[in-house]
Amino acid sequence: MDPYPFTAPLWVKAEMRIPRRIQPLVDDGLVDEVIRPLMSGKEADVFAVRCGAEIRCAKVYKEASKRGFKHAVQYQEGRKVRNSRRARAMEKGSRFGRDQQEQVWQNTELDALHKLASAGVRVPRPYGCFDGVLLMELITDGEGYAAPRLSDVSLSSEQARADHAVMMRYVTRMLCAGLVHGDLSEFNVLVDEQGPVIIDLPQVINAAANNNAARFFARDVSKITAYYGLYASELLVTRYDGEIWSLFEAGELEPECELSGVYQESTHLADVDALLHEIETVEAEELERLERLRAAALAE
Repeated sequence: MDPYPFTAPLWVKAEMRIPRRIQPLVDDGLVDEVIRPLMSGKEADVFAVRCGAEIRCAKVYKEASKRGFKHAVQYQEGRKVRNSRRARAMEKGSRFGRDQQEQVWQNTELDALHKLASAGVRVPRPYGCFDGVLLMELITDGEGYAAPRLSDVSLSSEQARADHAVMMRYVTRMLCAGLVHGDLSEFNVLVDEQGPVIIDLPQVINAAANNNAARFFARDVSKITAYYGLYASELLVTRYDGEIWSLFEAGELEPECELSGVYQESTHLADVDALLHEIETVEAEELERLERLRAAALAE
């Protein structure tokens, strides 16, 4: 997400209209006032709001047609919908089904925030999701300003090593809780006085039920390691992705297990041509399915 150029403390209100999607929360007394916009991103706009005596964060999800998140179907694989009617409607792609899909997308982040907080991962405290608006804790620095993203923070090599170790602990705890972030980078981590805080989780992946989980996990760990490696180059040769995932696959991963960052990949050669053919076949089938759903929706 790209921050708006506000440098004033959060208690200084900006002159602005109340966003249309937040107005119902104001009408219902869940939000007392909108203070200022904070960020605008590919799937949501974020505002600082006052709720009683507290300043919180209101994340307003964009409509599916306006979101910039690519290949969302890869993230949603394996997500369970308990209501069979909702599941059938989502599969058919009807208008009701699309509405239900949006609710699932939005509630996924709320559920993940609750689950990860219980697992010992630092995330913003959630207060609820109301008609596409997620209310949650606003992470701030010690002076009352919105906490910066990791991408906007300069680190010493010692701090980079320490914070990287914290992040490897967090991704381990996430995986033990059955989740993979799926889009982890220096842009989805805030830094306050206590250290890193992971944000932006609507695309979170079911580690056991999603066939893309291993690939997304490796990408998450590699991207965050590459960033910390800018300040501590020795991190660039670590292989926490392979080490953690291999322990997970073997059923031996624990939230507080000791990690070394060392991993030796198998020397067994994969049948690359067969693998590529399988991937192309799956992609073709998915494109055909999506085309059928679009045709069905247009015919309604």
